[in-house]
Amino acid sequence: MAELVVRALGGACLVQDAGRPGHAAIGVGSSGAADRSSYRLGNRVVGNADGAASLEVTLGGLEVEATGVVWVCVTGAPVPLDVDGRAEPTGAVLALRPGQRLRLGTPTSGLRSYLAVRGGIAVPPLLGSRAHDTLASLGPAPLSAGDRLPVGDAIAGEMLVDAVPSQSYDDRPVLRVLQGPRADWVTDADRLVSVTWRVGSASDRVGLRLEGASLTPVAERGQLPSEGALRGAIQVPPNGGPVVFGPDHPVTGGYPVVGVVIDADTDRLAQLRPGDEVRFRWA
Repeated sequence: MAELVVRALGGACLVQDAGRPGHAAIGVGSSGAADRSSYRLGNRVVGNADGAASLEVTLGGLEVEATGVVWVCVTGAPVPLDVDGRAEPTGAVLALRPGQRLRLGTPTSGLRSYLAVRGGIAVPPLLGSRAHDTLASLGPAPLSAGDRLPVGDAIAGEMLVDAVPSQSYDDRPVLRVLQGPRADWVTDADRLVSVTWRVGSASDRVGLRLEGASLTPVAERGQLPSEGALRGAIQVPPNGGPVVFGPDHPVTGGYPVVGVVIDADTDRLAQLRPGDEVRFRWA
């Protein structure tokens, strides 16, 4: 069985797949790829079955060496790529021969790139998924130099295209938001769509912390019992700074949800870096 050997890392690098939905009743979140469309695109390009595990690479820096012939494709945040020093484009199907090394530089825009491997990454699954949940510490551990990643057999068919266009990301995206079930727990919910927010440095896969303004909780509302949570929900803690839940969000939350980013726009959230600006509009 061919393997990819991790030779170097930059930012966090995680094994991710379509996640483990359906386990919220036992306190386990869905997790899975943060930018699901980029993850799925990579799998389709290399002919993988739905749900095959890929590598989610944050801010580049990954270097892997193949021990056999391995077909790969990098999607998501566009990064400078090279195979043994030869520059290659993102979105292209690449063949790694035994001993060849693939290197990912720092993305020119966006945050997370996806390395899809024909056959998928075949580390042991947990509850039907190979995704690493950073909040619950479930699934395969974050990658370290020297790790050996077996290539699996999750192949659905032939590779039908040589390449797809590289992704690019607009500055200051405007994302669609639905009013949340607790919008009346703040005095100024419309501020959510009237100001420009900045992604805080404490943001991660659990949630994006928005800075630059705040919302004002209604004092007499008191305490809210914990409620079910979902990706894209915008909670307002007592300090008024909104938090947008990401793929590793808790299964319940105790702060009022004043808005919800529609599911189709949550992949764009996953490509925002700390310091990036974002705006919202009511859907």
